[in-house]
Amino acid sequence: MTHDHEDHETTPTRQNWFATTHWTVVLAAGDSASPQATEALERLCRLYWYPLYAYIRRKGHSPQDAEDLTQSFFAHLLEKNYLALVSKQRGRFRTFLLTSLQNFLAHDWERGRAAKRGGGRTLLSWDALSGESRYALEPALDLTPEKIFEQRCAATLFQKALAGLEREMADAGKSEQFDRLKGFLSAEAYAGAYAEAAAILAMTPGAVGVAVHRLRQRYGELVREEIAHTVTSPSEIEDEMRYLIQLLGTGGNL
Repeated sequence: MTHDHEDHETTPTRQNWFATTHWTVVLAAGDSASPQATEALERLCRLYWYPLYAYIRRKGHSPQDAEDLTQSFFAHLLEKNYLALVSKQRGRFRTFLLTSLQNFLAHDWERGRAAKRGGGRTLLSWDALSGESRYALEPALDLTPEKIFEQRCAATLFQKALAGLEREMADAGKSEQFDRLKGFLSAEAYAGAYAEAAAILAMTPGAVGVAVHRLRQRYGELVREEIAHTVTSPSEIEDEMRYLIQLLGTGGNL
């Protein structure tokens, strides 16, 4: 992908939508405790619940305790007076989230557990989300709780962008094409791969190459839009992109 060309075309768009991304809305609210800021923070929390759960589990807590602690942490984080502590010095959302969780576990978790998952307010449906089922699939690697948190944050972001791309392709009546070509988003094609896909999709290999190029471009932009929801300025997007790709060891075509 040619970044100079892409940046020239997309930077104005990024400047337009960046002002209303989730994390910038939270930061802009300061101590005003606006409903918009609370809603934005809650949307971020709902998206990034699993990295928190995985962190707590990797710290040695039982599945039930991890469930209780994650729910209680959300309730604690979404208290209106807590927004007053959010400032630009807190940096990127994932850093703020992990620091807040560490402080919560160190000082407030017993009080949080006594509140029984946020004083009766269930923020997440654990039957639907199946945190422990997902955690059981984590590789048995010697990852620190901090590293698994960051990797799961990165994976969550890329998965959300991929889901958005899948919806766009479905809306365009190209679900079959997406299913056949999505593997090329994070890996280079082996010799003959485009020809194989072309035969199945009734396309030419050249047309497949063009379709893959366009998918990669759009996927990259969707990833950048998701990143924008978690950083404080457009200038941070590319650095964050490189860091997240490094964490996952994939996505080099973006």
